[in-house]
Amino acid sequence: MLSTLSTLLLILPLLAAGAIALAPERLSKWIATFATLGVFAVSLAFAWGFPGWTDGSIAPADAGIPIGLGIQLSLGADAVGVMLILLTTFLMPLAMIGSFTAVKERLREYYGWFMLLEAAMLGVFLAKDAIVFYTAYEFTLVPMYFLIAIYGGADRRPASIKFFLYTFFGSMLTLAGVIYIAAQNAMAAGEWTFDLARLAEFASSMSPERQFWVFILLMAGFAVKVPLFPWHTWLPLAHDQAPTAGSVILAGTLLKLGTYGVYRIALPSAPIGGVELNQLLAVLCILGIVVTALICWVQHDVKKLVAYSSVSHLGFCMLGLFSLNSIGATGSVMYMINHGLSTGALFLCIGMIYERYHTKDMDQLGGLFRRMPVWSFFMVFFTFASLGLPGLNGFIGEFLCLMGCFIAEPNSVAGYPGILGPWYAVVAGSGLVLAAMYLLIMLGKLVWGPLKEPHGAEPHGHGHGHGHDHADGLPTDLSAREIGILIPLAVVCLAIGLYPKPMLEAIAPSVEKTLAAYPKHVEKYVRDGSLVKPAESKDPTVALAQPADSIK
Repeated sequence: MLSTLSTLLLILPLLAAGAIALAPERLSKWIATFATLGVFAVSLAFAWGFPGWTDGSIAPADAGIPIGLGIQLSLGADAVGVMLILLTTFLMPLAMIGSFTAVKERLREYYGWFMLLEAAMLGVFLAKDAIVFYTAYEFTLVPMYFLIAIYGGADRRPASIKFFLYTFFGSMLTLAGVIYIAAQNAMAAGEWTFDLARLAEFASSMSPERQFWVFILLMAGFAVKVPLFPWHTWLPLAHDQAPTAGSVILAGTLLKLGTYGVYRIALPSAPIGGVELNQLLAVLCILGIVVTALICWVQHDVKKLVAYSSVSHLGFCMLGLFSLNSIGATGSVMYMINHGLSTGALFLCIGMIYERYHTKDMDQLGGLFRRMPVWSFFMVFFTFASLGLPGLNGFIGEFLCLMGCFIAEPNSVAGYPGILGPWYAVVAGSGLVLAAMYLLIMLGKLVWGPLKEPHGAEPHGHGHGHGHDHADGLPTDLSAREIGILIPLAVVCLAIGLYPKPMLEAIAPSVEKTLAAYPKHVEKYVRDGSLVKPAESKDPTVALAQPADSIK
């Protein structure tokens, strides 16, 4: 049953893309909407029957269909993958319905690209084979490239090109790392395989020098996709120029392909590399948190502000992973889900005012509570969720990420290994103060104060029936359709914030499996000062050229 459902998750969006290509253009949005709702229903059935919530296993356990050269079309996910699948399928219909009035031309292409994008993203979370993973991972670039290049803002073409080149180049290095592991495994075992579990098991037994360089190769692509500071520069431009639905999916799911890749492939495959580079990566996370928060503080474009805030938030997410203990990694997974919900919702809110006022400049907009009280309520709610207000979804992930980092100090707390410690958490925690400042300043400009509206605003919300006629002909508050998009997001944010226990219990077994090798390596690293001999770690050609029988 699970095998059939996992296959349907990929086939339904592809069938919808084909139907959109053949049907009259006016039906495109309805096909996309009902298709994404159908995929969401299938994902709920998959999650309901998923047996790995309590033991961290991957299901279904089928071997898959052999393709050749050791590649198998095999699908399955652990609890973390299932949660990201649910996040993806939950956001997609909301993004499609949110596009009804925002996009009026080339509808067939617009909705068709989104269907292909959904299939590719689900392929990443369902892949048990490295080549299937990489193919789906790379294919996500194509639909998003065209969505930005065709339907984006004035600078859409440079934004789409920068997005494509950055992520494609990084992914090539990741592919090189995967092929290297597979080739060495083939030399040792006598047969080719790209099964992720087998490759991770083999790679984690390689020599420390090899693991060091393999981890760098794997991280190269994932760090760009996250994006990790300083490889983040493509993201604010892409977010700013993308259509609203594109920004929702980019923030909600597409960035999580990078964090999921680190969690699913890089950390379990090369634990020694993860330990050796742990402090460097933690510093990059903290720089991303603090530097981009300061950049947010001086932004005038509200969409670009939220885009930069994503880099800061994902710095917390990655810092939780690099704490190398179960508390931080559990918080990181929670952060993946919660960032997708709250930031995706903020982009929807920003898109709704952009449709009405055709500007994202906070110097031209202000006091919108007087004009749009319902929109203002949702804007304040999701800003507080993004800020990590206790009782909303963002709090628990942030708290656990910082807690995991704080206690990730050798010999300090039994059972929670790590090599970071309180100072990393304290500096990263300053990012929370900065986030409160720039987000509350944003609310102060947009929501409160005297009413400020630009000239040329469209009546009735861009002229497409948003509310009833207004006496002065100016934009009205949210329509029933727009409220219907935001309510499910608000309910889920509140539910997770008030009762996160089921998610935490489901995440814990998967996290423990992913980090199973780390305690012994952390202990040895602390005792010996390094797991890699300095003379051998300087030259990658020496480390990677060792004969296969040198594997330890």
